[in-house]
Amino acid sequence: MRRHEAREVVLRLLYRLEFKRVPLEELLAEEDLDDQGDFIRERLAGILEHRAEIDGIIDRRAEGWGIDRLATVDRNILRLGIYELLYTDVPPEVVIDEAVELAKEYGTENAPNFINAILDRVWKESDGGAS
Repeated sequence: MRRHEAREVVLRLLYRLEFKRVPLEELLAEEDLDDQGDFIRERLAGILEHRAEIDGIIDRRAEGWGIDRLATVDRNILRLGIYELLYTDVPPEVVIDEAVELAKEYGTENAPNFINAILDRVWKESDGGAS
């Protein structure tokens, strides 16, 4: 499984968690994680651990669109992208490109541009994008 496909699994599981509260391991057992199990587990656990902070970032950046008004898929693409920007060593350009691709495949009509803009701002406001 490629990393893009692993991110699709993460997105799918985050989406399911919006509607059904289940333990992480139970949720993961329902998916074929292939050779990306560690990657998927780390992303999900990290997003859930930092969800309040990530959601606050989304809420502040989504001017006029509180986090609760965002489409569920778009919100979860942003959660994954912000987590990867702030808590992993994935190059920011890769994070943003992957999030935009997920938005094109699964998000709402305006999601690719919206997600690109928010992730770009988060990156530029972090110490990595400031230089």
